[in-house]
Amino acid sequence: MHRRSARHWPRSRPARPRCSTSIAPAPTPATSTSSSIGGRRNDATYCVPDRRAAELCAAAPTANPMNDLLSGPPLTTRRRGTVLVVDDEEGVRASIRAILEETCEVLEAEHGAAALDILAQREVDLVMLDQRMPGESGVDVLPRVKALDPSVVVVIATAVRDVRTAVEALKRGAYDYLIKPFEVDDIIALADRVLEKRELEREVVSLRSALAGGNVEAVGFEGLVGRHPEMTRLYQLITQIAPTPTTVLITGDSGTGKELVARAIHRRSDRRNAPFVAVNVAAIPETLVESELFGHERGAFTGAHARRLGRFELAHGGTVFLDEIGSLRIDLQSKLLRVLQEREIERVGGQRPVPVDVRVLAATNTNLRAAVRERTFRDDLFYRLNVVPLHIPPLRERREDIPHLVEHFVRKAARDCRRDVRGVSAGALEVLTRYDWPGNVRELENVIHRAVVLATRPVLHLQDVPLDVAMPETGARLTEDDGLPLREACDRFERQYVLRVLERVQWNVSRAARLLGVHRNTVLAKLSAWGVQRPGTGTDGRSASL
Repeated sequence: MHRRSARHWPRSRPARPRCSTSIAPAPTPATSTSSSIGGRRNDATYCVPDRRAAELCAAAPTANPMNDLLSGPPLTTRRRGTVLVVDDEEGVRASIRAILEETCEVLEAEHGAAALDILAQREVDLVMLDQRMPGESGVDVLPRVKALDPSVVVVIATAVRDVRTAVEALKRGAYDYLIKPFEVDDIIALADRVLEKRELEREVVSLRSALAGGNVEAVGFEGLVGRHPEMTRLYQLITQIAPTPTTVLITGDSGTGKELVARAIHRRSDRRNAPFVAVNVAAIPETLVESELFGHERGAFTGAHARRLGRFELAHGGTVFLDEIGSLRIDLQSKLLRVLQEREIERVGGQRPVPVDVRVLAATNTNLRAAVRERTFRDDLFYRLNVVPLHIPPLRERREDIPHLVEHFVRKAARDCRRDVRGVSAGALEVLTRYDWPGNVRELENVIHRAVVLATRPVLHLQDVPLDVAMPETGARLTEDDGLPLREACDRFERQYVLRVLERVQWNVSRAARLLGVHRNTVLAKLSAWGVQRPGTGTDGRSASL
């Protein structure tokens, strides 16, 4: 902030008959009035919120009945949102509070660290962030603010000579900037615009929630989330084949969501009101698979004290989903083929066939064509199942869907576990997106669920991500260092972790500091203590890439 001359109240703004929002100092014959905020003055006198308001009330005609209303208790106004003012000048903070406190909850912070502490505990709609503060500047604090809450609106307050910095702030995610000293009208108009934007965003979320029956999904189809072209094509195929009686073979790695696809087909079919029976063939002991699928008669084997219906009969009129079909014994494959061809089953120990009306959906995470070549899977059954093949790509091949899945699972876990968690920081999301996810969507859901349950803040951060996900190589090495004293193990991990983050961001110290949630000087101090020089650092210890 720098020394500026006072500016006058705009003549187009009439005095309003309210006693709490006008903020200029009382005019005297020797001084001029001012509605500008943020300019320094030699006497260090700032706007006194109530003085001008008192003059307006005193100047009103005594016969005016409005005086009785003005002198009575203040009227309560619905507060539209929460504004955080970050400025090292107490007078500026008090002035902005006086302008907005009737319609907003106004929080104050005198520096970036205090602002980040507030954002970690409170939901804020608008952050008014001063550019020139002791320590970190507004542009330095901005990425950390957005990391804590990606949805918050940030406005940079800057002097006229800092317009280039303001433009840089816009590139980093700022919504707008104000030139100091700014007018009362500017603040009111900005707050109105931002809060209206936030209200509209909440209405959109509410409408989506209502349309989805309370289950808000980032983007998806019948419980499946993602907008990758392969997923979009999958949604189209499900829509096309669902109304038909066609047998479907669903392929994909473990954890990709094959049962979700099967359920989506069932819900979109004419059998939607009939049973959906899922069977994991690999999870059933081999000696019980036949009885589980086809049922048995009383006395069919030791312990069969009564007739028992199998899964096919239980699904009569509906859909049977056979997961891990590749693990089915070769002798039972022929019986399944008969079900598909003849639409009838034989119970274990039974003497006559039982007709069944079911649609069969099968899934596998193995290569059935290779199994056919190796003669571990019947070719005629394969062709009977593979009428319409559907393939689900692994998560590592559709990384652009990870942010949508993360949002979906955060909402789901927060709702199911009744936790106040609303989002993920930019650093944590970058790590989650970069990880290969060998367990696919199921593994991602489990990681997010655990993080939400253990979270202590409304936004998940990098430290909430499990080590084996955040730093797979470091996590693997750390398990080899059992038996170290705690301090030594922590120091070793910290060094490996910081260096690994620096490697991932090509030794951009500022970016690494944002991901780590610390000041860049902290990173530089660590490197100096460890005797580590950045690649490309000259003999003077300076580097062009910071």
